[in-house]
Amino acid sequence: MKKLVAYITSGYPDKAFSIDLALALGENGVDTLEFGVPFSDPVADGPLIEKANHKALELGFKFSDLLEISKAVAPKVDTLWMGYFNSFYQQDMKKLLPLAKEIGVNGLIIPDLPHEEALLYKKLFQENSLANISFVAPTDSEERIKEVVTQSQKFIYMVAYTGITGSGKAEDLQPFLTDIKKYTQTPVYVGFGVNEKTAKEKVKGADGVIVGSAFIDILLQEELSLSQKITQCSTLAARIKEKINS
Repeated sequence: MKKLVAYITSGYPDKAFSIDLALALGENGVDTLEFGVPFSDPVADGPLIEKANHKALELGFKFSDLLEISKAVAPKVDTLWMGYFNSFYQQDMKKLLPLAKEIGVNGLIIPDLPHEEALLYKKLFQENSLANISFVAPTDSEERIKEVVTQSQKFIYMVAYTGITGSGKAEDLQPFLTDIKKYTQTPVYVGFGVNEKTAKEKVKGADGVIVGSAFIDILLQEELSLSQKITQCSTLAARIKEKINS
């Protein structure tokens, strides 16, 4: 069974909605929830997620909101935090990671923390039984792929193309997947540009997909009520889960 990871922006439009949406997604095919930490300059994200980040901050998002949301969701749905390193560093990693473990969070995704710098926190992650999700991209050499993936945990975030999330650009991922799987048994999930139309193609040879912008696009539609947004996101999740396993 191929896995579906869903990204949603924490606290947008509010904490209660984030909790309700996360639990609904977990009931409709989502295996892992990726709670995005709103940040003013999300350099790896496309315009939709960037817009949701800014709206959440304008509405007063605080890091404590992420903790409250995660406490409600993590016991029921596999939960990760996705954010830029400064957001976590400001909380003091030595205090934050034990807290994440206590809440039930299973790992972090930090797109702007290079592999070499992530190694400085390897012991801290291990002590708290948390995964620090590894990224690999088509521009990486085979030597670098080997270095990164042999130390990977939980799953490998395979960047489907060089760029930002959400554009759905197509490319042949099979040679890249072959290089990754030479050196690891860790599952490989494809992210960036994955939506209902592209998921079936992108998951070929991989173990799962990561979907973000497609959900955020629904959340940004102001004409929809909160319950309609949850219904549409749930339906989308179920469709994508079916497509990647058909």
